[in-house]
Amino acid sequence: MRRVEVSSYNEKWSSMFTEEVEKLSLIFGNEIVDIHHIGSTSVPGLKAKPVIDIMPVVKDIDLVDKHYQEMQDIGYDPKGENGIPKRRYFQKGGDNRSHHIHIYEVGSEEIKRHLAFRDYLRKHPDDKKSYGELKEKLAKQYPYDIESYINGKERLIKEIEGKALDWYEEV
Repeated sequence: MRRVEVSSYNEKWSSMFTEEVEKLSLIFGNEIVDIHHIGSTSVPGLKAKPVIDIMPVVKDIDLVDKHYQEMQDIGYDPKGENGIPKRRYFQKGGDNRSHHIHIYEVGSEEIKRHLAFRDYLRKHPDDKKSYGELKEKLAKQYPYDIESYINGKERLIKEIEGKALDWYEEV
């Protein structure tokens, strides 16, 4: 059973992202337009589950499917769209998950949503602190119940996301 663990920000998360970017670049080559470090591990000072979220942006999402075996060869489990249309999602590490890959095609609204949330938290320390504290509290409350942990964050995430999207449009 997977344990919900939230820890203080770790400087090594940035280098873990960079290591995976190199591997993904070899697999997808010029199909990749950009690769972003997203999620809580991309926000310095934010408490997070120690799982690196990576968002490659590709020219054609359908071409990602032909690379499933190569992704498996470097330890990723392909999950298809996994509930979000026009996304390709991969997990690495099984129950001791270390990385999530969220691949979107250029122009997807999901890209802006992820970048706005990340960049907003980087610039707004009060919301970053509130979010980190909530995650820590929920991880203690639901150490073996990832669904309750996720559901417990939902209201605050939506609130921050709304502010983030408005802010992102202004900057």
